[in-house]
Amino acid sequence: MGSWWPNVFAATPREVWVVGASMSVVPGGIDTDEGPPMTIPLRHFLVGVGLLLAGALVGLRSAVGGPVVGARLVHVHLLLAGWVCVTIMGAMTQFVPVWSNVPLYSRRLATAQLWLVTAGLAGFAAAFLGGRPALLAFPGALLLAGFWTFVYNIGRTLARARPLDVTERHFALALLYFLAVTALGLSLAVGYARPVYTTLPVSRTGVVTAHATLAVFGAVLTTVFGALYQLATMFTQTDLHGIDHPLRGFEEVGYPLGVVALAAGRLFDASLLATAGGLLVAAVTVAVSVILLRRLYETRVERTPMLTRYGAAALFMPVWAATAARSWLRDPTSRTTLLGDPATGHLLVFGVVGFVVLGTLYHVVPFIVWVHRYSDRLGLEDVPMIDDLYSGRLAAVDFAATLAGALGLFVAAAFSLSTLVTAAAGAVATLGFACFGANALAVVRDHSPYSLAGVLFTGVASDRNEATDEGDGTQPDPAETLDRGA
Repeated sequence: MGSWWPNVFAATPREVWVVGASMSVVPGGIDTDEGPPMTIPLRHFLVGVGLLLAGALVGLRSAVGGPVVGARLVHVHLLLAGWVCVTIMGAMTQFVPVWSNVPLYSRRLATAQLWLVTAGLAGFAAAFLGGRPALLAFPGALLLAGFWTFVYNIGRTLARARPLDVTERHFALALLYFLAVTALGLSLAVGYARPVYTTLPVSRTGVVTAHATLAVFGAVLTTVFGALYQLATMFTQTDLHGIDHPLRGFEEVGYPLGVVALAAGRLFDASLLATAGGLLVAAVTVAVSVILLRRLYETRVERTPMLTRYGAAALFMPVWAATAARSWLRDPTSRTTLLGDPATGHLLVFGVVGFVVLGTLYHVVPFIVWVHRYSDRLGLEDVPMIDDLYSGRLAAVDFAATLAGALGLFVAAAFSLSTLVTAAAGAVATLGFACFGANALAVVRDHSPYSLAGVLFTGVASDRNEATDEGDGTQPDPAETLDRGA
């Protein structure tokens, strides 16, 4: 552990304080006391890591042992609805109250949302892998209940934060996408047991592609883009200027129009509408990559695992966008072009979404632990810096492995290589995910007041036994008291 030395520059609201020579950063002008107890977001992140590894193993098993009925859907849902969306749920639960400087509406709902979604995903995987898709309506209902609980809780929290800034507006829009995605998903689950679309002007294929579009490009990427406006400026110590402002204006208007047009075109099999929406989505993605690359180029902050992964994502964005636009010009409604060019789908999932999520977690997890464990000790004793809480060497290994795995999957798909190459690339990516998981778990194990089991289960009762559903801060939380070392 390195000692902390005050190297703190006063900042205006929503800028940053710089802590220590390693350039760890702590948001300035915001109140971390508005955040939930540390166990709530960390619980989401730990469960998310478990779902990430489970999804990677299902994909690897399918590649090595031959296709398993439903394995691809289980693989995709464990990674996207599981790891990515559960991480988004935990991040918004922590981020919105702190950034917006309003109390979380309900801690009990924040706890309930996680277990509802986790149970739904477990049931989803069991139904498919067990050959019982007719039972999918039950886990589908749990997933809908969990995500709608999350939407309600964060929506009520955001409602207190008016007027909304650019990041908060993106989050509010993402919540609407979550509502639509889960409603369509439940209809698809019910469709395995009984006819659903026979009397409707849409086909099951249209619903499937619209569901996936609203999930990936709507709920997930809208959240990612919104978060980058705040995180990329905060952690590079730069501001948007010059061309960044018109590009942001283009993104704020063009992206939701593109997503809705692409989803609607696929739902109703309207190729021209889907093509227009897809081209708009691709163009906006390039605009976001320009903004992010400019922030990374202008920064004078020392390179961190977070910024390294943001850099990789910024480089993958235009590559994916160019190939996706070409594919959507040919056929925007086919399942094969769901994520754009079939060869670059992994660049979007792992290269863009994956690296942004991994990079963000490399700061958020140690930051939450550091604030609750060490912030009250500043000036009284030597405490570690945020970047001292994780292993830099292990972070470098996981980045190299994840990058190699993503590129390997891209090459295997682009050149139609053997399944052994795909399996090898998947194994390398899984190794990277495992290294990341080990690094994140070590931060919690070594520095949190709780054990890993304690993070998952200690404090659940207190989260559920609040005197009121509204997290107005009037009732002290036992977990928070312990977290604060009071």
